[in-house]
Amino acid sequence: MYGITGHGTYVPRLRMRRETIAAAHRWMAPGLAAGAKGQRAFCSWDEDSTTMAVEAARKVLDAQARSAVRSLTVATTRAAFEDLPTSSLVANALALPEALRAADLGQSQRAGVSGLLAQLRAADGPALVIASDHPGAKAASAQELSYGAGAAAFSLGSEGVIAQLIGAHSVWNMFVDHFRSSESKHDYYWEERWIRDEGYARIVPDAVAAALKSANLAPAQVKHFIFASPLKGSGAMVAKRCGIAVDTLDSTLDEQCGYAGAAHPALMLADALERCQPGEVLVLVGFGQGCDVLVLRATDAIQTYQTRGSVRAALADAQVHGDYLRMLSYDKGIELEWGMRAEKPIKTALSEQHRSADQLGAMVACKCTRCGTVQFPRLAYCVGEGCGAPAAESAPVPLSDVPSKLLTCTADWLSYHPAPPLHVGFVQFDNGARVLMEIVDVGAAGLDVGTPLRMTYRIKDVDTARGYTRYFWKATPLAA
Repeated sequence: MYGITGHGTYVPRLRMRRETIAAAHRWMAPGLAAGAKGQRAFCSWDEDSTTMAVEAARKVLDAQARSAVRSLTVATTRAAFEDLPTSSLVANALALPEALRAADLGQSQRAGVSGLLAQLRAADGPALVIASDHPGAKAASAQELSYGAGAAAFSLGSEGVIAQLIGAHSVWNMFVDHFRSSESKHDYYWEERWIRDEGYARIVPDAVAAALKSANLAPAQVKHFIFASPLKGSGAMVAKRCGIAVDTLDSTLDEQCGYAGAAHPALMLADALERCQPGEVLVLVGFGQGCDVLVLRATDAIQTYQTRGSVRAALADAQVHGDYLRMLSYDKGIELEWGMRAEKPIKTALSEQHRSADQLGAMVACKCTRCGTVQFPRLAYCVGEGCGAPAAESAPVPLSDVPSKLLTCTADWLSYHPAPPLHVGFVQFDNGARVLMEIVDVGAAGLDVGTPLRMTYRIKDVDTARGYTRYFWKATPLAA
C-alpha cells in the first residue's frame, strides 16, 4: 500500500478584518461591504510561498523522516523567483538529502492537487508534496476580500498510510476563468456567473463521475467532498451537480483564512483528514484550465495518527490587525517613504552562501566534542572557556526545533525595518546555544525575559537592485 502518511499545515498569523478593507474603499466601492465578513490571512513582509512551504513541511517531517525523503514537489502560483527553483530553497531549509528529485509546479490553481496526484501514482518511495500560495489582488477588488494565504504539506510512503488513492481522473481544457500574464502582477478575472455556470457546473461533474467510476463507487458513498473556490456558495452548487450530498462539503476555511490559491484544496484536504474516520471516502477536486479529481479512502491508521500542525490550530494562532495600509505595504501594493536608512545596499555573496549552506539553510550549529559547548555559527575554534578546540573536533547540531526562550530584547525604532519596530535580542536555546536574532510577529502582549520562543523560516532581506531574496531563521513567540 502506498499513500498519504502524514500532513502539516501553515497559515500566517497575521489576519486582516474584511470590514477594515471594505471601509477603506467605501468612497468608491460601497458594494464591498456586503462581503466584508470575517477575516483573511495575509503574509508579513518576510513571508512568501517559500517560507510557508518550509513551515508546513516542518509540521509533518521530523529529522529522521527528512533523511528518508527521495522526492520533493512544491506547487505555487506565486514563486519568489522566475528562474530559481522554490524546491531547492525548501530542500536546503529542511536539510533534505542531496540525492533528491526536486520539482516545481505552478501556472494553475490546481497545481497542488496535480502534484499530489502525480506522486501518488508514481508511488516510488518516501516523498514530500507541498502546496503553498498567497495570491495577490488589486485593491478594492472582490479578490482582495476573498483571498488569503497558507500552505499544506503531505508525506507519502508505504508505512503508516492514513489515506490511499483508489481512483482519479484528469481533464484539460481552455476554459479561462482568470489569467495573469508574465508582465502582470494581478490576475484578470472573468464574470462570476460565467465561471460558475460554464466552468464549475459543466467541467467538474463529469470529471468527478469518471473518478468515482474508476474507484467503483457511487456519489452516495462520498463522506468528504473537497472543492476550493474563491466564489462563495459554489461548492454547494457543484456538489449537487455531482449528485453528492451537500452536507459532505468540507469547510472552505473562508471566515478565518480566505482562499489560498493553489494551496487551498490541500489545506482543505488536511482539515478533512483530521476529522476523517477509517473507511471514509474523500473526493478532492483541483480546478484550473482543466480538472484533477482524486478519490481517497482513509485507512485504519488514521484513527491513531496525530498531526503536529492542524489547520484549526493554525487558524486559532492569529494576530488580528486593523491597519489596512500594513497589508498593502507588506504585499508591495503601496510604496512608502522609508527615508535614507532604507537605501542601504544589500548584495548577497552567492559564493559564501554556497559554502555555508549546511549551516545557514537549516540553522545547524556545532557542538564541541571536548567541552560540549554549542555555538552558532561555527567558528574556526571552540569559544568554550579555556577550550579552543578546532572546528574539526565538533559535531553538527540542528537548532531550528530546539526549545528556546528570550534572554534579552531591544525594540529599535531608528533602524529601517519594513515592520517597525525591529525586535532584536539574544535567544537562549535549551541545549546551551545562545544566538543574537531578529524576533518577529510580536503581538500586543509584547516580549519579556523568559518568553518561550520557536524558530521560523523567513525572508532575511531583499536585494532590490538585483532582485535577490535571502532567507534565514528568526525567532517568534510560541503564542500569538
